[in-house]
Amino acid sequence: MFGMLKNSLFGNTEETEYKLLSSETKDGVSFEVRRYDGAKYAVVSSEGRSFDQVTGELVRKLLMYIGGSNEQGEAMGTAAPIIITVYPRNDGVLSRRLVVAIRIPSGYQMMPPAPSDSGIKIEERSGMTVYTLQFGGFAAESEFRAEALRLTRTLGETAPFQRKQYFCCSYDPPLKPYGRRNEVWFLQEEP
Repeated sequence: MFGMLKNSLFGNTEETEYKLLSSETKDGVSFEVRRYDGAKYAVVSSEGRSFDQVTGELVRKLLMYIGGSNEQGEAMGTAAPIIITVYPRNDGVLSRRLVVAIRIPSGYQMMPPAPSDSGIKIEERSGMTVYTLQFGGFAAESEFRAEALRLTRTLGETAPFQRKQYFCCSYDPPLKPYGRRNEVWFLQEEP
């Protein structure tokens, strides 16, 4: 636990690199289109509990893993963002299934330490192109849903993105009181 706190408060945060494909404004809403390369992620999932009930617990597990609670006892530093995959129903309400992931820091991409928590898996994820909308503050389910709706309306019905899932991203440690950065990502469908 101390390793997680030390890591998130005093460690350097490695932000996942991307290629900015475009920065656009439509109807007064600014968004970006970005390309992320494939990489290894630490992943944990949950079914049966709501976004607000379970995200803190799952994020803590991942922060403890990269903070040194792994088979090698290796503190890897911190990485951003935390990426939460959600699955909205037709009415926009999120289902009770979600997947939380954090990119393994660059120095450990080749050989990530083995998780000591059996609920954490190491997953190789493919590269992806996303539509991104950034916003501030402390974000819970209602804020992510509102921003996802705003991005959906901005992109319109014909934009080529997956509608069965989207990503809720947080860049800041849980204890950061102001200047917070959150994003909603929609996965662009490849032509």
